[in-house]
Amino acid sequence: MKSELSRRTALKNIVAGTAALGVSAALPAFALTEYKNTMLKGNVNHSVCRWCFGGVDLDTLCTEAKKIGIKAIDLVGPNDWGTLKKHGLDSSLCNGAEINLTDGWNDTSFHATLIKNYSEMIPRVADAGYKQLICFSGSRRGKDDETGWKNCVEGLKQVLPLAEKYKVTLVMELLNSKVDHKDYQCDNTPWGVELCKRLGSENFKLLYDIYHMQIDEGNVISTITNNHKYISHYHTAGVPGRHELDENQELYYPAIIKAIIATGFKGYLAQEFIPRSKEVFKSLSEAVNICDI
Repeated sequence: MKSELSRRTALKNIVAGTAALGVSAALPAFALTEYKNTMLKGNVNHSVCRWCFGGVDLDTLCTEAKKIGIKAIDLVGPNDWGTLKKHGLDSSLCNGAEINLTDGWNDTSFHATLIKNYSEMIPRVADAGYKQLICFSGSRRGKDDETGWKNCVEGLKQVLPLAEKYKVTLVMELLNSKVDHKDYQCDNTPWGVELCKRLGSENFKLLYDIYHMQIDEGNVISTITNNHKYISHYHTAGVPGRHELDENQELYYPAIIKAIIATGFKGYLAQEFIPRSKEVFKSLSEAVNICDI
C-alpha cells in the first residue's frame, strides 16, 4: 500500500483493540465543524474504518462520525468497544481474532492459533451485541486454488458451528494481489464465492472491497449484482491510490451504491480511504454524501 500508514501496519496495531493510532497532540480546528449533511436519505448504513483515521483519537472520530451521520466504526477490537458504546455507535465489522493478513485459514500450520483465537472471540463479539468478525485467507505461498479452498474449509468448519450458535458471521475480505497485498489468495470474487459454497453456512460471507476488486477484476456492478447473496459487507476507496472518492479517481460510486441498494442489501458500507486532504472530516463527509443514494 502506497501510504505512510499501511493497513497491514494499522491492523497489527489495532488487532488487540488499541485505543488510538498515533493520536494527535491537539485537535485541528476542522474537528469542531458542524456538517450540513446531517439529513441522510436512510438507504445506506454508513460506517468508517478506524485505521484510515489513525491520526485522530477514537473519541474524536466517533464524535465527528456521528455529526456526519455515520452509524458505526469498522475494524475495532474489544478494547475499544466501550468507546463506541459510549457514543452510541455500532461496531460494524469487528477484528481481533486474525493473526494478520498473510497468515490465514488457507494454511493448516496456522489453524491451531486461528481456531483458538476465533473460538474465544466469537462469544465476545456476540456478548457485546455485534454481528460480524473479519477473517482472511492468507497468502498463497505456492498453494493452488484447490489446496487453498480445502485448507480453508478444514479450518473454518472447526469454528463455524460456534459462529452459528452465537449468530456471528465470519467475513472474509477480498483483497487485491496486484498492488497492495501480493500473493493474497482470496483476491477475486469467484474464489471467495466458491469457498462460501463449499462451507454452506449463512454465517460465512464475503467483504467485497470495491477498491480492491476494481484493481484485480473490475466489472464491479455486474459482479455485485450476480454475487450479492454471498456478500455481507462493503468497503470503499478511490482507485487508483486509495484516497478520496473524488474526480481524481476512476470509479463512479453513485452508480455502484445504487446497484448495491438494488440487491436489497441492509448491512454496512464502510469508507476505507486514506485522506489526502488535511481536512480529513470534510473528506469523510463528502464521501458519505457521494454514497448516500
